[in-house]
Amino acid sequence: MARPEDPSDEASREVWPPDAWITEGPDGSAALLGGFSPTSGRHHFPPAAICPYSGADDVETVALSSRGTLWAWTAVTAAPPGYEGPVPYGFGVVELDPEGLRVIGRLTEADPGALVFGQPMQVVVEQLAGGQRVWAFAPTGAAP
Repeated sequence: MARPEDPSDEASREVWPPDAWITEGPDGSAALLGGFSPTSGRHHFPPAAICPYSGADDVETVALSSRGTLWAWTAVTAAPPGYEGPVPYGFGVVELDPEGLRVIGRLTEADPGALVFGQPMQVVVEQLAGGQRVWAFAPTGAAP
């Protein structure tokens, strides 16, 4: 998604910047902020005012689990346009436990050979060139 040109646009503020989707505890632990709708009984990410499953407007902002399992991964070996950070970097899909949400994001491990399906992962915060904070997933141990 492209960065909105008009930061005063209310809909744009709900989805940008990504660091607004991160919460950190006093111990340095990190988690993603998502939505939960009592009507649908389901969580979603990123947070939104309307439930994407039911259309209900009863969404509550909640901290999602900081732990999950690795489902898919790759290494980004060519910098995307405008990106000034280090390459390669890992990119993958992690299913958060127990919500069952699959979230796409950076991985702290850039070597695909060092990762395995089902590997435990944890949400961490990384700072990109220019100071932008983003979420990433770090391996926390070997796959079961």
